Amino acid sequence: MTNNEIVMQGSSSIENALLIDRPITNKNYALKTAGFWIRFWAFLIDGLIITAVGGILVNPIFYLMDWSLSETVWYAPISIISAIFYYSYFVLMTGFFGQTLGKMIFGLRVISLKHEKLTWSDVLFRDWIGRIINSIFVPLYILVGILPNNQGLHDFFADTTVVHEKIYIEKNIVEPSLPMKEEKTEPVSLEEKSEPEKLEGKNEE
Repeated sequence: MTNNEIVMQGSSSIENALLIDRPITNKNYALKTAGFWIRFWAFLIDGLIITAVGGILVNPIFYLMDWSLSETVWYAPISIISAIFYYSYFVLMTGFFGQTLGKMIFGLRVISLKHEKLTWSDVLFRDWIGRIINSIFVPLYILVGILPNNQGLHDFFADTTVVHEKIYIEKNIVEPSLPMKEEKTEPVSLEEKSEPEKLEGKNEE
């Protein structure tokens, strides 16, 4: 029986013995991130809801106060109130429910990539500061289709992303290879070696 046969008999399988120093790949399931178009349609529905509710709640007040609804400058009362209503909708809906009405319709949800649950700081960075920047530079919304995990710029600031609630995809997780045990040999001093030699010398005498 050779040394190779002893090693193979001692191992549970030849395959396991060969894979000791190779990475092990396991399969895992993760929520699928939402792409550009489905997020666009959800955002469009949110815009229609904001416009409709704003028209029902805000316009009558302006008519009663005889304020102008046609001014377009940013400091006009209608512009300020519309902006407050717009950002409050996204911040409050995402903060309390993790999704807006548009996202609910399409089964989407905002999640944090660094926390188990969304925090209010995540929501404020995402749906207030991030959306203000996106509103100024509208083409930046296209980043949803470019950045990893389909993150928009506002997601990137808050380290969040949008996922499908009930759709999972298979991902491979590569685990590090099993550590190889190193055998350490301690150097033997000359004095330790000389003791057996002395004993042998005495025996010979």
